[in-house]
Amino acid sequence: MTNPLLDRIDESAAWIRSRFQPAPRIAVVAGSGLSNYAQTLATRTASPYASIPNFPQSTVAGHAGELVAGRVRDAEGPAVLVMNGRSHIYEGHDAPAATLPLRAILKAGAEIVILSNAAGGLNRFFVPGDIMLIADHINFQFRNPLVGPNLDALGTRFPGMSAAWDPELRAVARRAAIECGVPLREGTYISVTGPSYETQAEVQMFRVWADAIGMSTVPENLAAVHAGARCLGLSVITNSLVLKTDKVTTHEEVMETGRRVAVSFQRLVDAIILAIDSGGSG
Repeated sequence: MTNPLLDRIDESAAWIRSRFQPAPRIAVVAGSGLSNYAQTLATRTASPYASIPNFPQSTVAGHAGELVAGRVRDAEGPAVLVMNGRSHIYEGHDAPAATLPLRAILKAGAEIVILSNAAGGLNRFFVPGDIMLIADHINFQFRNPLVGPNLDALGTRFPGMSAAWDPELRAVARRAAIECGVPLREGTYISVTGPSYETQAEVQMFRVWADAIGMSTVPENLAAVHAGARCLGLSVITNSLVLKTDKVTTHEEVMETGRRVAVSFQRLVDAIILAIDSGGSG
């Protein structure tokens, strides 16, 4: 008996394999305001999500909605596949639909995933422009892409999440950050559904639990861990939520900070990928 979701994932994966040969083993998901990263790749080839079977369309500003293959730094650099924009649960997608693109990329051959996002800072020592390495997460979306019949072809029914963010890849990221001169924070990320930003009371509650907050990433991590992929997570702190204030957080503010940090973000991600490719981890 076939599974409709698995059939859609397989169809998308087959399209990716036919378009990008060979499919890169490293994939990057670029979050809000971080789409410039894909533009820095050498020998880049881009395909809009609309051309890929079953890919949901990105509707949020700052998410280009294209799959980009290229090489890091120059034509001889490591191959990488970039999801330039993602779909969110708050756009009306359920968790399986929102994570279908990443699952298809993994089925096509990717083994390592770097998930990035724009996030609000909950840690009082974090300032806008900081980059945080995700050490752990809290799923406050109360959504999980693994709910429903298990896709045995992808992974086990009950995947362990005690090392959801690969410890070896995190060590690589720390070393790469030092080598390329990009300061790197580290902490726990909490994911909420959105699209509304947090109330002051919610911020006071969440800051007890986590260092940064956003509206994505955790469903993708769950799907990736289920499929046996190794995950690294980077949050760009776009605004501070610590001080009690009547200032209203805006999406424009989030994107502007993402653009301001673009050079540091690129330098860090490139250094991480080069380290992985040279055998730094796995």
